[in-house]
Amino acid sequence: MDRADLLAQLQSLTARIDELAECMRRLGEENRSLRQQQEHLAGERSALLAKNEQARTRVEAMIARLKSLEQHT
Repeated sequence: MDRADLLAQLQSLTARIDELAECMRRLGEENRSLRQQQEHLAGERSALLAKNEQARTRVEAMIARLKSLEQHT
């Protein structure tokens, strides 16, 4: 193997390392984005669970009032 072949292999390896570094950068950005999305969705879920619980409590209170009215008539 002569010097030109070694140089070509080195350039090829350098290009591949650059590609891998770019891939790692993109994956890191995607990972950060997915983590933010997961946090946002977890917050939304929590808020929806709280609203659901509030609605359930209100419906139960209305049912109790209707039963009370029904008993008084």
